[in-house]
Formats: sequence, C-alpha cells, structure tokens
Amino acid sequence: MSANFDRKFDKVPCTVVTGFLGAGKTTLIRNLIEKLDGKRLAIIVNEFGDVGIDGEVLKGCGIESCPDDNIIELANGCICCTVADDFVPAIDQILAREPRVDHILIETSGLALPKPLVQAFQWPAVKARVTVDGVIAVVDGVALAEGRVADDHDALEAQRQTDSSIDHDDPVEEVFEDQVACADMIVLTKTDLLDQASLAAAKGRVQAHLPRAVKILPAANGAVDPSVLIGLGLAVEDDIENRKTHHDDELDHDHDDFDSFVIDLAAVTDPEALAARISATAEAENVLRIKGFVDVANKPMRLQVQAVGSRVNHYFDRAWAPGETRQSRLVVIGEKGIDRAAIEKMLAA
Repeated sequence: MSANFDRKFDKVPCTVVTGFLGAGKTTLIRNLIEKLDGKRLAIIVNEFGDVGIDGEVLKGCGIESCPDDNIIELANGCICCTVADDFVPAIDQILAREPRVDHILIETSGLALPKPLVQAFQWPAVKARVTVDGVIAVVDGVALAEGRVADDHDALEAQRQTDSSIDHDDPVEEVFEDQVACADMIVLTKTDLLDQASLAAAKGRVQAHLPRAVKILPAANGAVDPSVLIGLGLAVEDDIENRKTHHDDELDHDHDDFDSFVIDLAAVTDPEALAARISATAEAENVLRIKGFVDVANKPMRLQVQAVGSRVNHYFDRAWAPGETRQSRLVVIGEKGIDRAAIEKMLAA
C-alpha cells in the first residue's frame, strides 16, 4: 500500500452545515456537540445578524471535547466569498491545536453557497490535510410547508445588505437550490410544528429542488442521531464538480425515530458485488446509512464500507491483526420501521 493512500485517511474530516438564517443550523450543531462528547471537535461559525445565532451559543457549553478555543467565529463576510481570506487561516489555526482535533464542523452564513467553500478543499495547501466528510443542508419545515424557502425573507435581504463581501446577488430561491444541490443529507427542521399534511408538503417542496437522490431527515429541536450525519467519509471535494448549481458557469423527532442494528455476513469474494447489493438495499428499504468492516476471502486486508443512501464507498483500511477474528459486520441505520429481515436477505444474497 502506498504512503499516499495511508495519508488520505489521516486527513481531518469536516462537515459543512449550510442553510438559511433561522433554519436551525446552530441548534443542530449544538445537538451534535452534545452527542459527540468524547470526539475532539472544532467549529468554524460564519453567521450574521440578530436573527441568526452565532458562536456564543456554542461557547460555554461545558463539553470538554469542544473547548471554547476550538470555536472560531468568522465575522469578516460570507465564507463562500472570502474563503481565501478567512477559511484557510481558520483551518491553519485549528490544525495547529494540540491535541489534534478529530472532526471539524463548519456552519456557513445563511446566504453562503456551499460549492465554492467545498472547492477550496481542492487547494493543495488544504487537500493534503482535511477532507469534506459531507455537506448537510438544514431547511425550515414550517416555511417550506407554507410555500416559502425561508422563514423571513426580509431578514435575509437585510443580511445581504449588511455583508458587503457578498458578491452573488441572487434570488433567495436560487440560493436555496444551490444549497440543497450540494447536500449529502437534508435536515428538515421544526417538524414538531407540522401535521402530516404539512410535513408531506414541506418534503415535497424540497424534493422538487433536489437534482439527485438525497435523504430528507425530519428533526425537531435539532435532534438527529450523529451517526446519521457524521462519519460519512464521502470526500465531497472529489465529487463537487458533479453537483450542478446556478453558479457553475461563474461559479418531535430525535434519534429514537431511527432503527439501528448490526448484521453479520459471511466472508465475501467480490467487494464490488457487495457494494451493489448495499446500494440496492438502501434504495429499496429506505436505509439512511450502512457502515462497517468486511472480511474478503483470501485477502490480508480488512475492507471498510461506508454507504450514504445508495452511494457506497469501500476500501481496504488495514491488515487483519495476528490472532484477530476475521468477521463481516455492518451497522444499518434507517427510519423507524425498516424491515430488518428484508435487509438481511438482500445483503446476504
């Protein structure tokens, strides 16, 4: 195995959380911090205005694994427009921390376009050290159910006028479309305020804007199981050019609403065939994530598998240790009520 391959998986993963002012980004991040206690975190916050909630809400949370010094606020403009001036120095500052951080959460401003930010992870000075684990778009369920993409368009316009760094003067609907176009997961917030008909209307509005299959996760008060959003391993910067946006030519739900279980498999002979079965299973059975390790017959290396919806990544991560029991175990995460028997049958086929 080459040294370059090893270094790829030494990169610090970053999760980009995008969405409009007031959609619930900070609430989601606060929830993730609390539930990821033990994983050493750093946070970059780029938010503006009285309606938004800045890094002060995240500071002082009392969680040892995310000290105040690891929360960096960028107050010099929209991160997608000032990425060279603000983002790279912030990454440098975080990566200089000791002990080394395990994961970085980036909260963009309400009007930020995720794609330019993710593209910055392709820069040589950045690419060797960090990777985009996934892009999470937070969308306002109540606003969408009422036919809008944001709760307060006037506040968004005020934010635009306040931030002189923004160099994209786009309709709010286009910014929304660009945010969801880059997403690997959509978190639909405020669902505790919606009845079933309104929830269906909100989901339908999001789906109408999605250019590809992306899971929509209902959430109340930012309560989403971190295992669904963190550790996706997608290296989004390598795929970002395939996520088409308007600027390409320029440029009461909580974790109890998910079922999770472990499936043991026999050793496999064909990793590609297994990946195809995982993809088909996720699509057919409404599975959000499948992750784990697999024994490939006659191979000295352990196969790691990461699936987000029907998209599957797999690679040999290390050699089986002497005396270690070689086994294939996959963790399956899906919405409440997924059919375990059907999933086991499809994965074992």
